[in-house]
Amino acid sequence: MIHLVDSDLPPFFASADEASNSAQKATLWSSRLRLGGTVIAALGASYSLFVGKVDVWAAVALLGFALALGSEIYITLVRPERDWYQARAGAESVKTLSWRYAVGADPFFLSLEPSEARTLFRSRVSQVAHQVAQAVSVPTGDGSSPTVAMDALRASDLDTRRSVYLRDRTEAQRDWYTRKAKANRRAAAWWRTLLLCAEAIAVALAAGRLFGGWTFDLAGILAAAIGAGAAWLALKQHVTLRAAYALTAAELEKQRTSLLAADASEWPGSVADAEEAISREHTMWLASRGEVNEKIG
Repeated sequence: MIHLVDSDLPPFFASADEASNSAQKATLWSSRLRLGGTVIAALGASYSLFVGKVDVWAAVALLGFALALGSEIYITLVRPERDWYQARAGAESVKTLSWRYAVGADPFFLSLEPSEARTLFRSRVSQVAHQVAQAVSVPTGDGSSPTVAMDALRASDLDTRRSVYLRDRTEAQRDWYTRKAKANRRAAAWWRTLLLCAEAIAVALAAGRLFGGWTFDLAGILAAAIGAGAAWLALKQHVTLRAAYALTAAELEKQRTSLLAADASEWPGSVADAEEAISREHTMWLASRGEVNEKIG
């Protein structure tokens, strides 16, 4: 039975995917340190405890500010967020090119000579690679060439190509979007509930300080934590992603009917439509991040 999975795609896809995952981790960790540093600094600034001539809580505040400053410098100079977006754009563009080639969709029509189709594929992948060269190394050797698995699928009959495309691309992608939409919905609800609880506690603590004569500033610490939580929620964009993923999953489900009914002449266009649905979601994701404005691929 023929399959086409991510490990069967050109090596450049694996390089771009790895670079994106690495830059994503760097982005999220540096953001955690920056936001966590501000909360630590607020905590240290709220208390005083002298050991000799040293204020221990002042040292805690200094550590928090140092963490926030170091993270901010790293984010500004290294810009891991930019590399995350560019590498992901490169990986997704090569993935859609690979599937178009493997199943004979636009622009890699089966009417092309094998050598002509392979040359066109390498040219398109190289174009993508140069567009994201800041984040991913330009492929050498066969890094931008179709793989044996891709050529085997391309050489098969329409029913086989249809079956593999529906199973390993359309349905797999639809299921991925569905899972991610549900996960982002749960995460958004959890964070909103947490922030509402923190804000309610902060109001109670501020009232206690005003009317109860408290001298410590827990409300100030909570205010810093609430600000950090809101910033993290904005970075993760759970609400936006939930809507985008749910919409794309629905579009792919509708495309399934068209793909099942397509004959040989309609097949290239039906696949192109399905790939466009996936590309639109990714373009919206990039636009929401505000880093990559031009279409890659």
